[in-house]
Parts: sequence; structure tokens; C-alpha cells
Amino acid sequence: MLNISSLKFLSQPGVGATLLTATYLFVPLASVAQGQQVFPNPQVVTPANRPAPSATAVDTKYLLGGGDLIRVNVFEVAEYGGEYQIPPGGSINLPLIGSVAVQGLTTEQAADVITERYRKFLKRPQISVNLLSPRPINVLVAGEVTRPGAYTLNLQGGAGQNPGVQYPTVLAALTVAQGVTLAADVTQVRLRRKTSGSTEQVVNLNLKELIQTGSSSQDITLRDGDVIVVPTATSFNVAEARNLFAANFAASQTAPRTVAVIGQVNRPGSYLVTAGGSTEGQTAGGAGTPVASGSGLPTVTRAIQLAGGITSEADVTNIRIRRPTRTAGEQTIDINLLELLRSGDVNQDVIVQDGDTIVISKATGVNPALATELATTTLSPDRIQVGVVGEVKRPGAVDVRPNSSLNQAILAAGGFNDARARTASVQLIRLNPNGSVTKRDIKIDFNQGINEQTNPILRNNDVVLVGRSGLASTSDSANLISGPLGTFLGVVRFIFGF
Repeated sequence: MLNISSLKFLSQPGVGATLLTATYLFVPLASVAQGQQVFPNPQVVTPANRPAPSATAVDTKYLLGGGDLIRVNVFEVAEYGGEYQIPPGGSINLPLIGSVAVQGLTTEQAADVITERYRKFLKRPQISVNLLSPRPINVLVAGEVTRPGAYTLNLQGGAGQNPGVQYPTVLAALTVAQGVTLAADVTQVRLRRKTSGSTEQVVNLNLKELIQTGSSSQDITLRDGDVIVVPTATSFNVAEARNLFAANFAASQTAPRTVAVIGQVNRPGSYLVTAGGSTEGQTAGGAGTPVASGSGLPTVTRAIQLAGGITSEADVTNIRIRRPTRTAGEQTIDINLLELLRSGDVNQDVIVQDGDTIVISKATGVNPALATELATTTLSPDRIQVGVVGEVKRPGAVDVRPNSSLNQAILAAGGFNDARARTASVQLIRLNPNGSVTKRDIKIDFNQGINEQTNPILRNNDVVLVGRSGLASTSDSANLISGPLGTFLGVVRFIFGF
């Protein structure tokens, strides 16, 4: 009992409030010391969407439910005890006292309930309940994971009073769902847990903090019925993408992913990209889809290599990735591969995800210096093939470096055929991506550098036709042209109508 001096002390202004505050702060700390786990930023949501006062900790003690195997021990009355498999209803039948509901109770709480029921028959009942074999934990994983859905997770190690028992955690659930996607926002992962009554507790988890600091408080243990939701990121950080990709709860690094590469590449289309160090042009399962394999990361540059490399008109500073999300939306990622080439910013070489579309836009103008620089990078193919036909010394297909000019192609074919070639101009024939054909007469000046008017950059499969001079045309007859060269020229004339 409090004495009079104590009552006077408590009645002084501010003292009572101070003690109440100290008591409020002490209780959660005591709960943590007893084995409860503190959740970061927890919220309690009611059905009416009116948040109740936030909790500071969630009790992670095991709660009994249907499927658990338990042992009930009655001290000095062994025949009253035994092993019981808790049925779906959550009640077990015991000698003398009949049905006892243990659903949702800890083993200690269940022992207390059974003890009270046995007081009618025993003078001083001493009851203990031990968990022999726990039931699996069923959870739902939704949002930005590779395979959303319901999963059953098993407990590992011991059970009941055995401290070696290991309960499944959030990371275990994400791993079973084959990892988070690259479109995920791992700083806002939500866990929803039903509590007593009709309320639900929502807990926000920051898995980025777990990656950076190893904070185990973000990887909480799960309960039966938990729901984990991984939201879609509203923005994409290229610097952080690789850290997420390397995490053990991310999607597999080696799983093949199908991406589309369109725009200014030599072979637009759909490609299967896997982790690897070389592009081997394999096909997947006989489906005819080129595959990249080896020992590197499945990145944008590997996908571009599979698509035959960039064309001479590609704008490598303006490459866009369109990434589908689990919310039926689309994430847009802009990257600048010129920063990768010049400053070594590997973060620009974004890791691709299944379903990505890579768009290589067309440059607004030709920069000869940049074109020459890009020709020596892995973004460009090793060689391109152009046809140089007509009055040159070695007519036919010519292999040249990417972004080679028209003058270089003519010289690679041996140069003009003396006295027979029309040296003032040639015709450039180009098959466009839309299937149309364009023909241009280009004036020749071997003293000019790369420019669109007199010495344009060639594309793969371009054809350069060197015509006959006026004197050669007068002296020759079309019927006299024979041999392989004549056959080749005849096919070209038939196709392009010249």
C-alpha cells in the first residue's frame, strides 16, 4: 500500500504524467526482451479503413492451428495425456473434459485452458502442451515477383520448446516465388496479417536496407495466412538495378529471358537472352530464336549483339526499354550507351527482363567521328556485307567494317574498271526496313570525307552499281555480256528495273 507521503508525491503537477509515460515506454521494451519482434513502421487497418493506433511490436510466438501435432501431458495422470493431431476446426477431445478449442493459442495458453477444465476433476492439475510437428504455413505472394501465387512453406529444425526451430521468413517466401522482378520497389514491400477480430495489420518492409546494412529486422518471420505484396517501382535507378539483380531474393540470373529489339539494328526481332560471355547465334528448342550464351550478364548490349548490332543511323545516347509490370502497366527506362563506351558506366548496360522491348531510335543527323568510333565497339557487328557490281575490278559481295563509306566499298572492290566505268557517279540501291527500295545517284569524289551527299555511310546489304561509260555503252551490246558477271547483273536489273 502507498503511504501518505507517496500520495502527496504523485499528486504533484507533472509527476503522474511522467510515470505514465515511463510505464508506456517500458512495456514494449519488456515485450521485446520476452521474444517479440519489432516491426518497422507497422499500421493497423480496420475494415472501415480507419487506422487504429499503431502497434510497436508483433508477437511472433507460434499459434496452434489445424494440422499441428501436439502432446498433452497431465502430471501424475499419464492416461489422460497423449498425442493429438489438431483437426481443421481447431478443437481436440480429451478424457473427462471432452472438446477443447486450441485454435489460435500458444502452447502455454492451451495448457492454461486445459488446466482450468481439469480443475473440476483434479485437485491440483499440472498440464503442459508441447508442439511435436508444426503444420505448414500458407502464404500469398503478389505483385512484382516472377511467379505470384499461394505457397506452402515448411518449418525447419525443432518445434515447441526446442529453440532450434526455424520459421519461414519474407525472403524465403520471395525465393519460393522465384524472386522479385527488376521492376520491383523493394523499399515498399508490404506484409498484411490478420489479427484478432476482423482487423488487419499492414507492415512496411525495406529490403534495400537489408541489402545495404544486413538489417535482419526487415526479414520478419511469417504466420499462416500472411500476404506479401511487392509493389512496382515508380522510377528506375540504373545504379541500384545491379544490386537488386545480385540479391538472393531477386529473379534468377541464369533464367532465359525473351526480349524484343526494334529500331536501328540490323536484325530487328525477338531474341532469347541468357547469362553468357559470347553471342553464339544458337536457337532455343529448335524454335529458330537466336540465343546468347556464355558467362556474362543478360544485358542490353548482349541483346543488341543478338540483333546484329546497331546500324549507322542508331542514336546510342537515346535507347529506351519498355518493361511490362504486374500491374498491367509499363515501366520506361532511358539509357545512354555512349556513357558506357566513353566513361565505363556499366550501369547504363541495364540487365534485361523477360518481356522487355528495347527501342533503338534513329539519330537526327550523321556524325562521322562518332560513326567511326562506334564501328570499333561491340555495339556494331564485326563486319557488314555490301554488293559492289558493274564496272569495278572485283564485282560482287564485299565485307567491310561497320559504318564504312561508299568510297571505301568501291576501293574494297578493286576500284573502277579503267576505261569502262562511269566515274562521275554511281547508283546506291537500298532495301528499307519497311520493304521498299530506294535508288540514289551519288556523285563520286574520292577526296571527300564521310558525308551524306557524295560519300554516305553504307548499311548492311546495300548495293552499289557502277555503270558503264558512254564509250563502253556504245561499243557493247547487252547480248554480248556473258559469264557470272552478266548473270549477276541481269538479276540485279530484273529486280531493280535499271
